[in-house]
Amino acid sequence: MKILLVEDSATLRHAMCGYIRADNHEPIVAKSGEEALQIIDNIQVDMVIMDVEMPGLDGFETTRLIREWLDERWIPIIFVTGRSEDNSLQEGIEAGGDDYLIKPISRVILRAKIRAMERITTMRDQLNELNRDLVNISQRDGLTNLYNRRTFDEKAVAQWRLTTRTQQPLSVLLIDIDHFKQYNDFYGHQAGDVCIKAVAQSLTDSLNRPTDLLARYGGEEFIILLPDTPASGAVHVGEHLRKSVEALRIHHKKSPNNKWVTVSVGISVSNRFSGNSLSNLISLADQALYQSKGHGRNRVSTKVHLPEKAVLVVDTDQQALETISQCLRGNCSVVTTDNTEECLQLAEKISPDLVMMDTFLPGLDSYTICQGLRSKENTLNIPLVLMSDCTEAQLKKISREMNADAYLQKPIDDTQFNCKVSRFMH
Repeated sequence: MKILLVEDSATLRHAMCGYIRADNHEPIVAKSGEEALQIIDNIQVDMVIMDVEMPGLDGFETTRLIREWLDERWIPIIFVTGRSEDNSLQEGIEAGGDDYLIKPISRVILRAKIRAMERITTMRDQLNELNRDLVNISQRDGLTNLYNRRTFDEKAVAQWRLTTRTQQPLSVLLIDIDHFKQYNDFYGHQAGDVCIKAVAQSLTDSLNRPTDLLARYGGEEFIILLPDTPASGAVHVGEHLRKSVEALRIHHKKSPNNKWVTVSVGISVSNRFSGNSLSNLISLADQALYQSKGHGRNRVSTKVHLPEKAVLVVDTDQQALETISQCLRGNCSVVTTDNTEECLQLAEKISPDLVMMDTFLPGLDSYTICQGLRSKENTLNIPLVLMSDCTEAQLKKISREMNADAYLQKPIDDTQFNCKVSRFMH
C-alpha cells in the first residue's frame, strides 16, 4: 500500500517510515497539512497517517479537506497525537478520522492498526463491487446483458431532456426479429434464446458511439436511441443493423420471407421542428416498424412527426418547457429559443400558431420582440402569451403595454394553461 505519512517531526517521520517499509508498504511523506493536500491531489494513496498537532493546517482541518476532496472515495485515516482526552478523540472522529495512535508510537500497535485498516479497506472494496454487480443486474436483461426496458426508459428521459435543450436531432429505432414465434415453435425455446443473444450481439457490434443507447425492449424486440442523429444517419444505421443480422446466416425454415433470420426496423426522428415528447417519438417508431412488417419485413421504414401546429417558446425554464409540452400532448411542435434575433427569425420562418415568452429572460429584449412581431405582415397576427413569476398585477400591466393576448404566472399549471392558452391552438 501507498501510505501518506503527514508528520512535522523529522524524528517521528524517520522512525515511522522505517516501520512502514518493514511491513512492505511504501511511505509517502508530507511535512505539513498543506503539502499533504498537494500530494492527495496528484497521487492516489491507500491510507493516511496524520499528525494532529502541526503548525498551519492541523490534522483535523487537513482531514476535513481531504474527505471533501475525495468525495465518495474512502481511504482510512489514522490520527497520531500525544493527547488522549475524550474530547480530542471525538473531534478527530467527527473530522473524518478512523482510528488513533497515541505517542510514543509502538511499532507493534502501528502494524496492527495498518492491518486492521487493510481488512476494512478490503471489505469495503468487496462490498462496493457487490453493489456495482447488483446495480448492473438490476439494469441489465438477464439473457442478452443489454439494458432492460426500465433502464432504457430512465436513460432515454435524461437524453430527451438534453436534446430539448441542445435542439439536436434524436432518432429512435425499434427492431423486431421477423417471424420469431414460428422460429421458437419450430426450433425450441433454447434455440430461440440463442437466436436472441446472437441478434443482440450483432446489434451491439454495429453501434460504435458510446452515446448510442441499446436495450432489449420486449421478447424479440429491441430499441435504440441515437442522439444527434438526423433521419439520413438513422436510416444508414438501420440498414447496417438489418444487413448485419441477415449476415449471421441463422437458418429459419419457417420464415415465409427468407431462409435466414432477419429483422424489421422502424425509425422515428425528432428535431427542433417536429415532435415534442419521447413517448410520441417511440410511438412513431412503432408505427414505422409495423409499416416495415406490412411491406414484407426485412426492411427499414421511417416516420417523422410533422404536426400541423407550432408553438414558439422563448424561455430557458426547464420546468415551464416540460409543462407546456405536457399540456400540448404532442399535438403540435414546440420550438424553443432564448435569443431576441433568433426569435424574430424563427417567427418569420415557421409562422408559429402561438408565441410564448418569458418577459424577464436575461439577455432578452422582450419589447423588441413584441415590436418586431407586430411590425411585420406575416407575424402581425400571431397570438402572444407572456410568462413571468412576478405578481399578477405587474404581469397584467406589462401585457397591456406589450399588447400581448394573454399572460401566465409561473409556475405554470394545467388549469391555467388550458384556461388561457388552449383557445389559441384550435
